[in-house]
Amino acid sequence: MSATPTSPLVDHHCHGLVTTDLDRAGFESLMNESTGPSPLGTTLFDSMLGLAIRRWCAPVLDLEAHAPAEDYLARRRELGAAEVNRRFVVEAGIAVFLVDTGLTPDLLTSPEELASLCGAESREVVRLEAVAADVLADGTPPGEFAERVRERLRTSGAVAAKSIAAYRVGLRLPARAPAADELVAALYDLSPSPAGGFRVAHPVVNGWLAWTAVDLGMPLQLHVGYGDSDVDLAECDPLCLTRFLRATEERGVPVMLLHNYPFHRNAAYLAQVFDHVFVDVGLATHNSGALSVAPLREALELAPFGKFLFSSDAYGLAELYLLGALLFRRGLAEVLSGLLDGGDVTTADVERIARLLGSENARRAYRLEDARGPA
Repeated sequence: MSATPTSPLVDHHCHGLVTTDLDRAGFESLMNESTGPSPLGTTLFDSMLGLAIRRWCAPVLDLEAHAPAEDYLARRRELGAAEVNRRFVVEAGIAVFLVDTGLTPDLLTSPEELASLCGAESREVVRLEAVAADVLADGTPPGEFAERVRERLRTSGAVAAKSIAAYRVGLRLPARAPAADELVAALYDLSPSPAGGFRVAHPVVNGWLAWTAVDLGMPLQLHVGYGDSDVDLAECDPLCLTRFLRATEERGVPVMLLHNYPFHRNAAYLAQVFDHVFVDVGLATHNSGALSVAPLREALELAPFGKFLFSSDAYGLAELYLLGALLFRRGLAEVLSGLLDGGDVTTADVERIARLLGSENARRAYRLEDARGPA
């Protein structure tokens, strides 16, 4: 039997898509976490992701595999953004999208618009720092901030919350929930930026937000590891979360460690030793292209099969949905086929592991059936 998982996936962390046609500069600015190709380098098509786009995405646009980048981009513009988005999202084979709506929502499709491209379902993941910034922008006094945030989270309808503490203060989240007076004092340290709006970056405030999500029983997603240049990567090792994870374990609320590269082995260890920790290697999968089997295999060295999730972490470009799903399936097939050929698993094991990683773990951890009936 084939070890390639073919059933529809649950994408437990992703973003919407741009709906405008892109020139080359606009396309390359969305390919990875940089702002675009370096003036001292060549092009972002000269990367594993660029090779994967030319190999796997070109045929979806009716081009030969490995079509030159200029031909690929010209064909993309010829078809138009709406048709390009539809083709790639359909081809990805994703049944449920859990969409982080906290990053540039005015530029991207909504969760409902994304899911409608392929007849799938969607759920919202609410970004904690965005909620906090909105509450502050409303002129909420510090003494009323906590209850206003809690109320917005309670009534959000979101299936989970996400923290970007890694970008703002690092991952050394507190081992206890900050007290009310500590939170109020910290809020007085925050002020609007010259451009308007609040950037929530204070260890007490970001820590309080994470604890509040847990207290409300919302599965908590945490950006870990690799990100854009705002990240201080040395403070984004998931091992920095150890005290927070130890303190929250008794609550039984799932904590999802997102992306994790290059700390995916550390994250896998945490998933093994803490009951409530789950992991993925989402962002690294499409970025590393044909070499993405390596982080997947390394994470599965220790991560229990019931604690690993699929994520595309697609943002902006529909190609990233296709590549996230395709490379996950290919990488998992390679790992499981090797185990099967070596006699280390049975065919029944292979089928069960593929279902767990591809969809069942996410459905269980996020209580998707409870959230809106059978998904």
